[in-house]
Amino acid sequence: MTPQELARELGISPATLRAWLRRRYPREADNQGRRWHLGAEQVAAARARWPQRVYRPYRPRPVQRSPLPIASLYAAHSRRGRRDGQPVARRLAAIVIVLGLVGVVLTGIGYTAMAAFRSSCALAPERPIELGSNSFVYAANGSRLGMVPAVRRRQPVGLARMSPWLARATVAIEDRRFWQHGAIDYEAIVRAAIADAAAGRVVQGGSTITEQLVRNLYLGTTKAMSLEGKIDEACLAVQLANVWPKQRILAAYMNQIYYGNDAYGAQAAAETYFGRAARKLALPQAALLAGLPQSPTAYDPFQRPKAARARRTEVLAAMLSNGDISDARYERALRAPLGLRRAQVGGPGEGSDFFRYVTGELDRRFGTRRAGIGGLRVETTLAPWLQQAAELAIAAHLRTAADPAAALVAIDPQTGAIRAMASLVPGRRQPVFNLATQSHRQAGSAFKTFTLTAALEEGISLDSVWSGPPTLTMPDPRCLNANGFWQVHNYADEAAGTMPLVQAIAHSVNTIFAQVVVKVGPDRVAQVAHGMGITSPLQPVCSITLGSQAVTPLEMADAFATLADRGVRHAPFAVARVKGPGGVLLRRLSGRARDAVPEGVADEVTWALQHVITEGTGTVAAIGRPTAGKTGTGENFQDAWFCGYVPQLAACVWVGYPQGEIPMTNVEGFSGVFGGSLPALIWHDFMSAAVARLPVENFAIPYTPAPVVQPSTPATTTTKH
Repeated sequence: MTPQELARELGISPATLRAWLRRRYPREADNQGRRWHLGAEQVAAARARWPQRVYRPYRPRPVQRSPLPIASLYAAHSRRGRRDGQPVARRLAAIVIVLGLVGVVLTGIGYTAMAAFRSSCALAPERPIELGSNSFVYAANGSRLGMVPAVRRRQPVGLARMSPWLARATVAIEDRRFWQHGAIDYEAIVRAAIADAAAGRVVQGGSTITEQLVRNLYLGTTKAMSLEGKIDEACLAVQLANVWPKQRILAAYMNQIYYGNDAYGAQAAAETYFGRAARKLALPQAALLAGLPQSPTAYDPFQRPKAARARRTEVLAAMLSNGDISDARYERALRAPLGLRRAQVGGPGEGSDFFRYVTGELDRRFGTRRAGIGGLRVETTLAPWLQQAAELAIAAHLRTAADPAAALVAIDPQTGAIRAMASLVPGRRQPVFNLATQSHRQAGSAFKTFTLTAALEEGISLDSVWSGPPTLTMPDPRCLNANGFWQVHNYADEAAGTMPLVQAIAHSVNTIFAQVVVKVGPDRVAQVAHGMGITSPLQPVCSITLGSQAVTPLEMADAFATLADRGVRHAPFAVARVKGPGGVLLRRLSGRARDAVPEGVADEVTWALQHVITEGTGTVAAIGRPTAGKTGTGENFQDAWFCGYVPQLAACVWVGYPQGEIPMTNVEGFSGVFGGSLPALIWHDFMSAAVARLPVENFAIPYTPAPVVQPSTPATTTTKH
């Protein structure tokens, strides 16, 4: 298109248009003598610069204008068309437009009359469509972990928290008389009809911002709008304008309109396209966003940057025409790059085991529908510095792509709050499968802790002496399996000899604990384990004492936390508080507390488990303060565990291949990975960092009955020694 053709369309002087184009789009010296063909951006800018004009060929205005009959008017236009060398058809189209004004005006009158006829409409019976908004998850220190997107990804903010440029740009391009009209802009309806007729297609709309808001809030946008629907829309818009101030209407509109790329509302759009909050948008960025709602796909700046830039120019020109910006600011904004930056809208914790556990907990407690609507502020129990310590400890010991995976869970024993939940699969992306809460694996000898607890509850003393042969067959009906009676072997078939029970747990003697489980009963061991925090189903078989049944790291950490709090179990939880829109507290959560193990028994178990670290199978876990724990190794080195605690924190580490029960041999210098190797090392590094900020606390000393003093006897009585 040439400047002369565009000037005719705009109804202005070609000289005026050329002067404006030279100022804004200076041509190079080599092109000054050539015919000027305008680009799409230049045409769009010019059309936006003169949006109020009726698009008809420019003619000098006569000094006096007298009414003429239609025939004389047609003849006059025909003569002018021939005199100027322009096609008669173009002149005839202008006449049709003029005649169409009468119909447009009548339509507007009818539109108003029908809206008044349906004045019985009211907002009260109408139920707003639940648009939803994003929920955000925060750590215990207030830092954002991530975002839980609603069905429509949206984050409402007040008008004061949006850039003023965005509000001005939106009004200029969508509804320039927004601050002057009520709810329906009849001038815009006429102007849009004329522009559409001149272009031969729909190029402008007559709906106001208030009408568009009503359509989105109450009527929906998925179906084509009928005449009756348009009347309802106009009626409800008038009703809304009577009860809402303009600022609220504009803010609501910009909070729910679709900007493309799954972004609903200004805040989500600003973060999606520029990686910043809506209040920090500069003029060029605000103009780009304001132009997107008309056609988010056609103007998608990620996919169609040229079209997006041309649309931005239209918005800037509309702002210039509206008096929102000066010529100088307009020129600077035109030259500005798009400046797109895809940014992570949520937070660094998205995709982690803990984040997925939190989203699952939201669904369980609030229901999928309520969680999908969103608008929640979810405050969790996670301590970021402990989470980082867990991730670093795992990564420090599993360094090659061929290494097995690991998961670590840490719990505050006094509340049940999950303070860290981390996992790593070396050389691979973080799996969707949650290794900390969904990976059910054999716990090995770490399960002897529950057998020991059950034995002490039954009155068996830690000082009781047991014999630990290299192998042992258990002739008990409860110990029958597919191969006959259960045959138990010590590690490497070593003979343990005779020893007290406290030494048997420290050195994890299988044949001794096979005898203990038969004495107390495997069903009792299962009951104790369930009471302390194991939620997985357990079969009451003799091999339960060697951890033959699958459990998760979270369950094991929960059970050991029960011992750390002297037998009181606090149900583990990750969500501390949930607030709804406006900061309304919806729910405050905490771990339900109940007595799971008698206090004296729990203290004795802790005293025995301290020997595991001071002299038994877990010596590498020692951190220079009172600690208790237990190692666990699955059959053929398929799983390895270390679970332990100090009075203020309990943690459990699992190491294994998530894809199956694969023996862990020749890993990081270990011919076979057992509980006292990599798991204990990971636990040591994590707990060393975790307790660095905590005071040293001692465990309670188990109660020991005072020795019975025999009464004095006559001298003639002899005493046996």
